[in-house]
Amino acid sequence: MASQKISSFLSRTLVSSSIRSLSQHGRTSHCRRVVSRYSTAAATEDPITPPVSVKYTQLLIGGKFVDSASGKKFKTYDPRTGNVIAEVAEGDAEDINRAVAAARKAFDEGPWPKMTAYERSKILFKFADLLEQHTDEIAALETWDNGKPYEQAAKAELPMCVRLMRYYAGWADKIHGLTVPADGPYQMQTLHEPIGVAGQIIPWNFPILMFVWKVAPALACGNTIVLKSAEQTPLTAIYAAKLLQEAGLPDGVINVVSGYGPTAGGALASHMDVDKLAFTGSTVTGKLVLEMASKSNLKPVTLELGGKSPFIVCKDADIDKAVELAHFALFFNQGQCCCAGSRTYVHESIYDEFVEKAKARAMKRVVGDPFRKDIEQGPQIDSEQFEKVMQYIRSGIESGAKLETGGEKLGSKGYYIQPTVFSNVNEDMLIAQDEIFGPVQSILKFKDIQEVARRANNTHYGLAAGVFTQDIDTANYLARALKVGTVWVNCYDVFDAAIPFGGYKMSGQGREKGIYCLMNYLQVKSVVTPLKDPAWL
Repeated sequence: MASQKISSFLSRTLVSSSIRSLSQHGRTSHCRRVVSRYSTAAATEDPITPPVSVKYTQLLIGGKFVDSASGKKFKTYDPRTGNVIAEVAEGDAEDINRAVAAARKAFDEGPWPKMTAYERSKILFKFADLLEQHTDEIAALETWDNGKPYEQAAKAELPMCVRLMRYYAGWADKIHGLTVPADGPYQMQTLHEPIGVAGQIIPWNFPILMFVWKVAPALACGNTIVLKSAEQTPLTAIYAAKLLQEAGLPDGVINVVSGYGPTAGGALASHMDVDKLAFTGSTVTGKLVLEMASKSNLKPVTLELGGKSPFIVCKDADIDKAVELAHFALFFNQGQCCCAGSRTYVHESIYDEFVEKAKARAMKRVVGDPFRKDIEQGPQIDSEQFEKVMQYIRSGIESGAKLETGGEKLGSKGYYIQPTVFSNVNEDMLIAQDEIFGPVQSILKFKDIQEVARRANNTHYGLAAGVFTQDIDTANYLARALKVGTVWVNCYDVFDAAIPFGGYKMSGQGREKGIYCLMNYLQVKSVVTPLKDPAWL
């Protein structure tokens, strides 16, 4: 597919064929809805039994599934009910040591970095094929462990994983250095060498997608990996690593350790034999990771962190389309998205109409068991995140914002929250400053584009932004004025494999995806040799 877009899920009651068309061509459909208020599926219907079983719960170290050194296990939970799904091996510092040793041996002595780049690419292409073949099973595990709608996982996120894997498989044999002209009789060249053992820490909101975002470029460059999965969502990383083995990846090239951040994650970040670290997660944790990396062996670190992204609706906007896109930008994935359009700025001339329509759209959002067809919103990831979101909702009410709709728990089981909309929001309110990571839309009013650009930039974050306008001059002005890593104009959450993604300011450093990501996993070496009586220079 030329482009895989999460935004395929904009404005939908899902129809299988329309999803495929949206994903491939970026079209928007305006399907009719029969639900006029929040779905009560979460409260009144028994959860569907997931169409999958848990096969792998151990650590993967040196090509073998093993128990943790301590023998400890931790529980992973179903967000729909709070019930235990499985007990998973709990890795800690000793397991990280074992995994790093296996990765080091595979890099220094194993066949992986010594293979031709073409041979490595064939293994990565095979892995992409296996991901595609096992889409249904992986998507079911993802939904069960994370709570996101199954159709979102199966029809948007897994195809994105496959596409990204094939993108980097194609890069594997096209990574090369340069021959550099010299000011004297010397042969000068640069070599692009794999950096070595890469430590990778992924988050819980997009587990399988972040797994592929991390491992694909690292493997394409010839590195070995120690990956720590999020303790909330360990299941799909272990499953995908098994598929990498089936694809022919040599033992020790990828090692997966499930465990907690302070123990397993901290040990990986501070390990003296890890050559490079990549982390996706909160800004608070990202600072700690960067500190641990610098205090150990000064390993280079890429960080993809939090955001408080503005979504700017200009006065010339088609209001109905803007409402739908702003709704999608915020509520997608239960609002658990680092680049969620969580500050909705609307021009004063259309503000009141926009608020009324945004409220009506939120009230039509279908919330319930994510395994059910046509569900738009599942539960939050766990009780901790649920309580955090509810605290922000209470803060919004107490600070004087107008609660237009939502604001309460939905159902008697699990971690479901009503889609929530606030109007009359000011920048000094916490709901306009902090990353809520939940289904809470804050709508602010602005007068002109210079003002809104200044206000939008008045944040520690700088991950992404959305601009909705029919005026090309307005779009161009804001695209350059906004201090963010990605600006989506009249669209949102478009994630092509070739488009780099990352943030300004405290939203991170470095880029994921595209050609820019490759340099995160390469060392550049200069080689200079003298030439004797060269025929030319």
